[in-house]
Amino acid sequence: MKYESQSIAKLYFIAAIGLFVGQILFGVILGLQYVIGDFLFPEIPFNVARMVHTNLLIVWLLFGFMGAAYFLVPEESERELYAPWLAKLMFWIFLVAGALTILGYLLVPYATLAEITMNDLLPTMGREFLEQPTITKIGIVVVLLAFIFNIGMTILTGRKTVITLVLLTGLVGLAVFFLFSFYNPHNLVLDKYFWWFVVHLWVEGVWELIMASLLAYVLIKVTGVDREVIEKWLYIIIAMALISGIIGTGHHFFWIGAPDYWQWLGSVFSALEPIPFFMMTLFAFNVVNKRRRDHPNKAATLWALGTAVMAFLGAGVWGFLHTLAPVNFYTHGTQITAAHGHMAFYGAYVMVVLTIISYSMPIMRGREAANARAQVVEMWSFWLMTVSMVFITLFLTGAGILQVYLQRYSEDPMSFMATQEKVEIFYWMREGAGLIFLIGLILYIISFFVKGEDVKMLGSSVSIEETS
Repeated sequence: MKYESQSIAKLYFIAAIGLFVGQILFGVILGLQYVIGDFLFPEIPFNVARMVHTNLLIVWLLFGFMGAAYFLVPEESERELYAPWLAKLMFWIFLVAGALTILGYLLVPYATLAEITMNDLLPTMGREFLEQPTITKIGIVVVLLAFIFNIGMTILTGRKTVITLVLLTGLVGLAVFFLFSFYNPHNLVLDKYFWWFVVHLWVEGVWELIMASLLAYVLIKVTGVDREVIEKWLYIIIAMALISGIIGTGHHFFWIGAPDYWQWLGSVFSALEPIPFFMMTLFAFNVVNKRRRDHPNKAATLWALGTAVMAFLGAGVWGFLHTLAPVNFYTHGTQITAAHGHMAFYGAYVMVVLTIISYSMPIMRGREAANARAQVVEMWSFWLMTVSMVFITLFLTGAGILQVYLQRYSEDPMSFMATQEKVEIFYWMREGAGLIFLIGLILYIISFFVKGEDVKMLGSSVSIEETS
């Protein structure tokens, strides 16, 4: 580790993994509630479990992005972090605010939570993924502004690279588009129109810049390929991601009362969205094949390649499956949407955060890579989580196809609840795959504590020592 302030990233990564465990536990609870309707009711109703599951996903990924930025920016900028004390202060503020918000969801009825957090003064609550109390949203804005100031000043007063500038652009976009969460018009069409400005333009816009910059950084480190080669790929990928992603927002405007032209714009540009993800896959494998060094961190290399492949499958292929307006007419809001969402989030964002953690944590612990036994455990966790997510996606896709046929396409459509009974077998299989995913996540955590012979690269010499 070149700079002392990089160690701040460890705080963010530990919190991210802890919250990730919470998210998956609530995912397992939700899976059971699909087939056992009164499971944990009334203690944890379905709507509360779903709020916690999705909110934990967003919060832990933000912790992961922040930790990644605090690790790579000092090294890329060739200087210490501008204000390490501010990074630590914002960490505790964000962690406490996030924990209190989740406890609020679990312990207080949502209407009461809105009342005691004075939502009536600036109503922002009640919308999917943006259920956070207004006070929490304000806190998120404060944390993000402090974070961007810290990262921005570090970049602007140090060496500037394509990676840090793309990362900073993505982070600024993340903060700007979150401001639309404060706009809550009474008109439902307007509400949905601008709601997608947060949800879509985050995950299919500026977050893609963050993912691409993190992946490019790790690939430079583990392959030794010339920075110029990776930077050229990066420019092309982010240009395609922004062009297709911004106008591709229109595929969410098909059936909400927006003008008809969005069906053409949304369909055409959404059809282009898999291209940057396919390019990212080619880019990752091309770079690894041309590597100039055989980095000892095999696990991080595996995560990097897996990120590119799974992002293409989840965000690209499964997104394209139901993004064209004539298809989406039948599929929107079905389990096909859930299938796409699960694999896209895992492939594009969960995996890239796990990639940067896999690469950086051994370095922050004083060695270039974890010992061989730890890496074997970690690679087992990779395959368990990734394969189980593929099966979760396939089971939800099967449920979605059957749901579309029985409920929306057949000559004698069935009711929603009758349809749900018919697809129950897919939900049980999805639950089994979810439990395997949880086992994979536990193995990922265990890998950081596995002891074995660790190879430390010291110039041209190699020393072997017992580490934990």
